[in-house]
Amino acid sequence: MKFVATIDRSPVPVRRSRRGAFARLEEPIARRYGVLQMKLAVAQRMVEGAIAHARSRKMSPLAIVVLDARGALKFAIAEDGTSLKRGEIATGKAHGALAMGLGSRTLHTRVQNQPHFFAAVTHAVGGMLVPVPGGVLVRTKNGELIGAIGISGDTSDNDEEAALAGIAAVDLVGDPGS
Repeated sequence: MKFVATIDRSPVPVRRSRRGAFARLEEPIARRYGVLQMKLAVAQRMVEGAIAHARSRKMSPLAIVVLDARGALKFAIAEDGTSLKRGEIATGKAHGALAMGLGSRTLHTRVQNQPHFFAAVTHAVGGMLVPVPGGVLVRTKNGELIGAIGISGDTSDNDEEAALAGIAAVDLVGDPGS
């Protein structure tokens, strides 16, 4: 590993890429274009933590989806025995939380007071909004949004509990709403 000085003369660790150019060493959660991005390994460990919690509580089989802050799929899994559309429901919980910037528990509360607004929002996001608990925003300890996890398969409260356990397993902060 070499160190080179940046313009302000502080050392920055670098490595050579295949093309010979220098590139910064990556962090577990990478910063690209000013936005934190969730790494695949983090998403996978989050899902493993959620499944471990669900099995310890004897929950029904789950479908789990992790999206990055852009809403792009990072990791998805459906346990044996989940019903046909659980993956789509989990995606709708996570995507809805990201689209609105609120955990799906808050969306659930608000949809009861503003049903016409949420009908319009659901249409605007291509139908990918499921406003029930189980869609949890994932944040760093500094509060920066890096993605969302959506879980479906058991009761909505249990789905949310498993999501929060998965997030805690990777030492990040879950925001389910209130």
